[in-house]
Amino acid sequence: MPHLHIGISGWTYEPWRGSFYPKGLSQKKELEYASRQLNSIELNGSFYSLQTPSSYQKWYEQTPDDFVFSVKGGRFITHLKRLRNVRDALANFFASGVLALNEKLGPFLWQLPPNFKFDLKLLEEFFGILPRDGRSAIALARGHGESLKGRAWLKTDDENRPIRHALEVRNESFNDPAFVKLARANAVAIVIADTAGKWPQFDEVTADFVYCRLHGDEQIYVSGYTDKALDGWAKKLRAWRKRKLDIYVYFDNDVKVRSPYDAMSLSAKLGLREAPVDNFDSSTVSESTRLHWPTPKPSRRASRSRAKK
Repeated sequence: MPHLHIGISGWTYEPWRGSFYPKGLSQKKELEYASRQLNSIELNGSFYSLQTPSSYQKWYEQTPDDFVFSVKGGRFITHLKRLRNVRDALANFFASGVLALNEKLGPFLWQLPPNFKFDLKLLEEFFGILPRDGRSAIALARGHGESLKGRAWLKTDDENRPIRHALEVRNESFNDPAFVKLARANAVAIVIADTAGKWPQFDEVTADFVYCRLHGDEQIYVSGYTDKALDGWAKKLRAWRKRKLDIYVYFDNDVKVRSPYDAMSLSAKLGLREAPVDNFDSSTVSESTRLHWPTPKPSRRASRSRAKK
């Protein structure tokens, strides 16, 4: 069966405390909690700066065995270098500890800025550098710079494990058959991004997996998804599953407030967790509702443990 992952972009947001996160929950426990409500999270701290091996190891240890992280590529590569002469920067990125996620490592997301126009040759070069398995990632990482000397992570539990890549574009110039052809030839997924019409949406499947980012269907980063809207996305996901495609969906909407609720609602529609509330409409969620959002049923082992107390 193809894998289905539905989650959120990041997990450390102050407005979630006392709403999505139970009141009084330690900030150190937030990833542990979020990873029990959803089966995947998109790591976005890696976009802003290089993280450390100890951080990736900690995140690995705090999450369930079947949990998956997608990792957002560094903005130094996509926004500052703009994909030009990035081999050294990519070496540093892959040496920073991402491989310590082992079997919990999902796709890498590379997001281009809105003013980045389609450049066939540049993308060909970038795709050619990207590692496609653990072995090639380690080989690339060995070329890291002096700044990572003594703290580079150059190993993984399975050097043959495939590494996937997804590219999110935000410029109309990418609406070109040559772009789709190039992505497909390199097995790079073009991100299907719902941005409330702010940027073009691409729906072509160009790899053996689908990567979706849902920023809001009416107003980017602000609007939540109605039950009807989530039904529409659930229908799309079911169709992709019938095609035997792995799927990764991440909510990044409502200025970091509604994301977890929409993600849980969509997860429930696809059988990944219990239905939260009958006929629940996430666009009308209130603080009261958030405080009483139900959690999944405990495991049998946990139930027996509580019964003994």
